[in-house]
Amino acid sequence: MHGSFLPVSLNDVKARGWDQLDIILITGDAYVDHPSYGAAVIGRVLESKGYKVGILAQPDINNVEDFRRLGRPKLFFGITSGNVDSMIANYTANKKIRSDDDYSPGGKAGYRPDRAVMVYANMVRQAYKDIILVLGGVEASLRRIAHYDYWSDTVRRSILVDSKADILVYGMGERAIVDIAVHLQDLLLTQYQISNLKSQIDTALNGIRGTVIVRNNIEGFKDFTQIPSFEEVSKDKEAFRKAFAVAYKQMSPTKAKTLVQPHAGRFVIQFPPSLPLTTAQMDEVYDLPYMRAWHPSYDKAGGVPGYETVCNSLISHRGCCGECSFCALYLHQGRIIQSRSIQSILKEANLIAADKKFSGTITDVGGPSVNMYEASCARWRCQDFCNDKKCLIPHKCANLEIDYGKMLALYRQLRKVPGIKHVFLGSGLRYDLLTEPKAAEYLEEIAKYHISGLLKVAPEHCCNEVLRLMGKPDFQVYEKFVELFKQTVNKVGKKSFIVNYFIASHPGSGLREALNLALYLAKRGVRPEQIQDFIPTPMTVAACMYWTEKGPFTGKAVSVVKGERERKLQRALMQYNKTENKPLVIEALRKLGAMHVIDKLLGSRMRPRT
Repeated sequence: MHGSFLPVSLNDVKARGWDQLDIILITGDAYVDHPSYGAAVIGRVLESKGYKVGILAQPDINNVEDFRRLGRPKLFFGITSGNVDSMIANYTANKKIRSDDDYSPGGKAGYRPDRAVMVYANMVRQAYKDIILVLGGVEASLRRIAHYDYWSDTVRRSILVDSKADILVYGMGERAIVDIAVHLQDLLLTQYQISNLKSQIDTALNGIRGTVIVRNNIEGFKDFTQIPSFEEVSKDKEAFRKAFAVAYKQMSPTKAKTLVQPHAGRFVIQFPPSLPLTTAQMDEVYDLPYMRAWHPSYDKAGGVPGYETVCNSLISHRGCCGECSFCALYLHQGRIIQSRSIQSILKEANLIAADKKFSGTITDVGGPSVNMYEASCARWRCQDFCNDKKCLIPHKCANLEIDYGKMLALYRQLRKVPGIKHVFLGSGLRYDLLTEPKAAEYLEEIAKYHISGLLKVAPEHCCNEVLRLMGKPDFQVYEKFVELFKQTVNKVGKKSFIVNYFIASHPGSGLREALNLALYLAKRGVRPEQIQDFIPTPMTVAACMYWTEKGPFTGKAVSVVKGERERKLQRALMQYNKTENKPLVIEALRKLGAMHVIDKLLGSRMRPRT
């Protein structure tokens, strides 16, 4: 049915003339029917395949009846924490409770429980016995095997084991969720109720790409790689490091093997990743009939703030071949760039422009990195990539093709859409790619038309030793880009500035490295507002470094900052210009025996009294 939200109540179900839903999706986010929201995408994809789908958004975990709001689905409950891991949504890098949540009504915190996937699964089990539970979304995806959990400072079991669900979807999920629905629907053709099929479900759900299951034995599974058990990796950091290094390599859609990890006498089994979507398939996903709005039940609360940031933006592609150590994109969206067609993006742009509330500005056209749209590689076209080297580090691989012509063609056509006055690139750009001579025309055109005055880039640090641990290019590349950008904006006659993103307390970065960055920034008069305190996101390379204090693939020692005080000192040094940071800057300088550089950071008028 077009022109309506997916059902959120039994009245909605009955209004469609249905007696029962096939699938109910539970999400820790408010229900926003927009392609930037995972639950909406999965819901619309399943709907397009003929399934009756409902949305149970932010159910009350203190009331089991709220989980019966839409009745019992014929096939399964799908459970996600929402667009972000619930622990990251609820807590700061220093483990303080956040006061807001942009994905909740009115931006208020408290609607999403800690460890939402596990809590929701437990509540559904209370509401309906013998129901099929499917986990998905970023929280499930990045906790699919034994993983380091920053908030408890322990290694936790696979979330599939802890939640007692039937199957977990990792990655973006469109292919896998449809495969699961088809397999279960096929069973229903011969049986009356899913609840009578537990013994058959185990077989029916075996081998689906992009999924994880738990089995009592591994008889019948072939050509798999076994990694150290949960019991081993939870007690031995070296075993954890080795298990992570093997798991990280099992991401090629065509060459990855099934991964097996024992958990207390049972086996967590991860099948190879889903195949990347083709351009036509990407278009199908984004062309679905989204309402492009939050559900009207949130109007009284003032809506959902997170939607305001994406309502006038366009997703052009997904995936990232950068493989930054602190980023989860490689293990969630994958390394192979998957791009929409220009026609599909223009179609969505026209929908936005036709909205009476549209002010004329497209706020973003991009993905994880704006200038990776239509990037390609001969191996990617075979649904594969190199496991023995990276695409961009230490420099761009000669086989990686960046098609600036297609990007410019897209932007030029967007500028011609009636009603669109400005097309800005709000996401970050991969600046090292922009230093190539063939990027000159692209950089000049975006400087002229597509930068709203501020260009976001992420140098992250200035010390090459730290940057290498981050998986970032050497700092000289950033400095080259800064000079090139200055020349370009002067050439086109625009006043534009760079917004730099930096990370404090990343593995390898101690107080000395933080001071070096602070001195670099002060020398150039840069006063950064965007400082991110490092968070060891589950299943990332940096999280493995943080826990084991070793490089995952080299085994070499890595210095790690774990105390909250030093984390505060690093952040204060990087934001040396803030008056409230003066005591912390002085404390850091004294600790380093570097009081002789105080004038360079604080100026002579802000010297401490002796």
